[in-house]
Amino acid sequence: MLTIRPERPADYAAVEQLTRQAFYNMYMPGCVEHYLVHTMRTHPDFIRELDDVLVLDGQIIANVMYTKAQLTTPTGEVKPIVTFGPLSVAPAFQRQGYGKQLLNASFKQVRALGYPAIVIFGDPNNYVGRGFKSCHQFQVSLPDGKFPAAMLVKELVPGILSGKRWHYTMSSVMDIDVAAAQEYDDHLPPMKRQWQPSQEAFKIISQAYLTD
Repeated sequence: MLTIRPERPADYAAVEQLTRQAFYNMYMPGCVEHYLVHTMRTHPDFIRELDDVLVLDGQIIANVMYTKAQLTTPTGEVKPIVTFGPLSVAPAFQRQGYGKQLLNASFKQVRALGYPAIVIFGDPNNYVGRGFKSCHQFQVSLPDGKFPAAMLVKELVPGILSGKRWHYTMSSVMDIDVAAAQEYDDHLPPMKRQWQPSQEAFKIISQAYLTD
């Protein structure tokens, strides 16, 4: 039986373990995403109504969390939006459609809360099939005017971003203290930190920018 429901306090340890297993050595030797989950829940930008788990036959196999973010025009217009991450799927259940189901359910919740758009950083190969497009297409840039190739935008209200330039500002919770994350990881059951090719792929896409 498959169920999508809100995360509960009793789930916290299991979700952090799931996140750790899903991301370990993916983008760096070890990972920081489980530490982000641990710190995000108490941050003022955390959106508790959008913290969901996917449960299969009594086992939590996926989780998604959202935080507040905003878009700002050069003239000072501010549009509250959201971002999600981490989106975690247990390694044994990846590439089987569970992440897609969880995301699709969460998109409906985001719309119901009145947020008009979602901005994320991610691999375009994973998200263009979910309705995300290049940030450049929507003229959504970082505050310095750059358009990261990994910054993707999904309009939940069609045309809501049209005709203007926008600067994206994410929550400060995303400014992860890597040293603190590694210290937190050191107190958990040991996993081997090592290099793997996905880390180089991440480095390439995360340092790429789009130009006019």
